[in-house]
This record gives sequence, C-alpha cells and structure tokens, in this order.
Amino acid sequence: MKLTGSVLIENVNVALKSIKSHLLRTILTVLIISVGIMALVGILTAIDSIEASITDNFARLGANSFSIRNRQMLIQTGNQGNQPQTFRHISYTESAAFKEAFDFPAFVSVSVSGAGGVVVRSSTAETNPNISVMGSDENFLIASGNDLAQGRNFSPRELENGENVIILGHRVAQTLFPEHVSPLGQMVSIGTATYMVIGVLAERGAGMGFGDDLRCIIPLRTARNNFARPQMNFSISVSSRTMQDMESAMGEATGLFRVVRGLKPEEDNNFDIARSDNIAQALIENLRYVTIAATMIGLITLLGAGIGLMNIMLVSVTERTQEIGIRKALGASNKVIKQQFLAEAVVICQIGGFLGIILGVATGNLVSMLIGSTFIVPWLWVFGGVALCVLVGLVAGYYPAARAAQLDPIESLRYE
Repeated sequence: MKLTGSVLIENVNVALKSIKSHLLRTILTVLIISVGIMALVGILTAIDSIEASITDNFARLGANSFSIRNRQMLIQTGNQGNQPQTFRHISYTESAAFKEAFDFPAFVSVSVSGAGGVVVRSSTAETNPNISVMGSDENFLIASGNDLAQGRNFSPRELENGENVIILGHRVAQTLFPEHVSPLGQMVSIGTATYMVIGVLAERGAGMGFGDDLRCIIPLRTARNNFARPQMNFSISVSSRTMQDMESAMGEATGLFRVVRGLKPEEDNNFDIARSDNIAQALIENLRYVTIAATMIGLITLLGAGIGLMNIMLVSVTERTQEIGIRKALGASNKVIKQQFLAEAVVICQIGGFLGIILGVATGNLVSMLIGSTFIVPWLWVFGGVALCVLVGLVAGYYPAARAAQLDPIESLRYE
C-alpha cells in the first residue's frame, strides 16, 4: 500500500489527536527535544557569529597586510602544540632601517606599545583605567585598516619633532567629551603629559580582542620620549598595494629584514611574519573543538529525548490496544498502523525541533549581539535540526510502531 497524500494527512491528524489526549507527557518530551536542538543550534549559531566576527575584524586589516614581530603567532587549544617562540626584541633602529630600505610598492608602518591600562583625562571627565596608548607613524591608519571619524592624521612636522598630539579611539572620545562638544583642539592628559586632540578614530567595536575603540595613538617619537623604557619592542606592519603583490611583498620583506638583523644565510629567521588572514584562519580552525563539543552535547540530549519518546510511544501502544484492534477490524493493515505511530513520533519530534530551533537561533544571536557581530540565521543548522528530528522520531518510534502493527486484532479487541 502506497503512502498517498490523503493517508499521510490522516496519519498526521491521528497523531495530533493522540498528542492532545496525552498533553502533559507530550509537553515534557517536546521540552526535552527542544533543549537538545536548542543546545545544538544555539551553540553552532554562536560559533558562526564568532567566525563572522573574526573574519570581519581581520578583513578590516586587509587580506593584503602582514606584520613583522619578535614573537610567533601560535593559536592553540589546551596544552596541545608547542609554545610560541619569542625572539629578541625589534629595536627602533631596525624598524626604521627596514622602513627606509623597503622600496617595494607597499605601505609600511612602525608602531610601539606605549602603555596599557592608563587613565585619560579631559577638563571635565576621565576614562576607566583600561585605555592603551600606542605610538605610530603616518601609515598607521592604512596598515591597521582604521578610518578617521573626525580630524586629521599626524603631520610630518609632528612626527619628526615628537609633538604631544593624539588621536583618540571612538569610545575614549565619547567618554571624555559630550556629543555637542567637538574633541578636536581639546586638551587631554595621560599621566603628567598633556596632548592636543587632532583626530578621532571611526567606531570599530571591541569584539574578539580588538580594542581600537579604547586606544589612543600618538606620534612614534612622542611615545619613545614619554614612555621610554629599556628594550622597547617595535612592530612593523606592511600593506601591499594589491592582493597579487602579497607573496612578493612578504618575500621581499623577509629578505630585507634578515639583512637588517645581520643574519647569515645558514641562520634561521629570528623574527616572525604573520599574515592577518592566516591569524583569522588559525582562530577559526580552533573553533572546531567547540563545534565538536556542542554537537556532542546536543546529540546526548537528543538521545535522552529519543529514549523518553520511545517510552511514551510504548505506553501509548498499551493504552490504545483496543483502538488498534478496532482499526484493524475496520480494514487497517499492519503497514497503516505502523505508519500512524511513526507519524505520531515524528510530529512530536518536529514540534520539539521547531521550538528548539527558535530558541537556539535566539540564544546564538544573543552571543552575536554581545560580541558586536551581525544577526545570523544558520540555515544549514536549521535544516539539519529538522532532518535530525525526523531521524530521532523514526528511530525512537519504530519499535513501538512495529509492536502496535503486530498486535492480534482479536486479542486487541478483548484488551481491558
């Protein structure tokens, strides 16, 4: 007997009537299934949001940018893998020599960390002690992928003389100055030094560890003067003009910096070159462990829900023994009886799955909102959740359905 449209509709109607007659047990089973699907879809949605945030943040740096530093970039999970190797610091002399000698068509920016966890004060307000100060040059905006919301970049005179001028991060400017007051030309203080505001960075968000909104930029020479310390470690950022020039620029930069460092041909590099998109891929790659854990949590919960569903279906078969006998007496075949009980199990699972998908997408996008990412509907996981619920319903409902189909109609009619 083929499962025609009318038979399928009738089976679904019978399933819905049975669900209504055993509402409490059905609700409990639906909740268990929805929790499993919510855990699965919710965590995977959150992971998709985190991946989107990582990709977006590193895309702002440009896929054609890389940095030269004295410490390897190594993303690892737990205790697996080797520790990142740290080389001797990169001096100002080395970074300046590289920038002057690098004649490849690219933008080169030299920067140094001035201080972290500082308080920035204006005449009327002050920030929390969570602001970082960085010294950089005229190419900082290009190499870092930042834009100016107000003001201008450093002038050659300010960079050469090490003048006390500053570019504020978006949130720093918001904290120090009311909306109706322009920060430009205002004076702010960090420690004992006073700086004139010449620019404000465009809002960028601080998700995934990017704190440009809580950062202040001062000229490189100013940072060397005001935050001097032994063995200041400088970073070099290079942004090639086109994506096609990326590999050539990295090769040129590696060879030149080896010369600047005075390395012999047989010696290994004592510095690290890291592409921005490689760092993003390394972070995303390590999210697979979270994905595996989330999948296991969801599947274990669904296994428990499947066992509960099977138990409910077995009880339902026992309670509806006479009904099964009447249906068989009226001509229903074993196959139709089996299909009716399978349809009931699948319907229960789909109700739970639908609720779980809604809660999962909402929970995952709550995480997305917290990290400043965009709203995401993970259609792959949504359709996967629907298919998984069908599978759970078929597996959990098959044995009770087969048992119902095998009942003897005469004995079923006599059942009290």
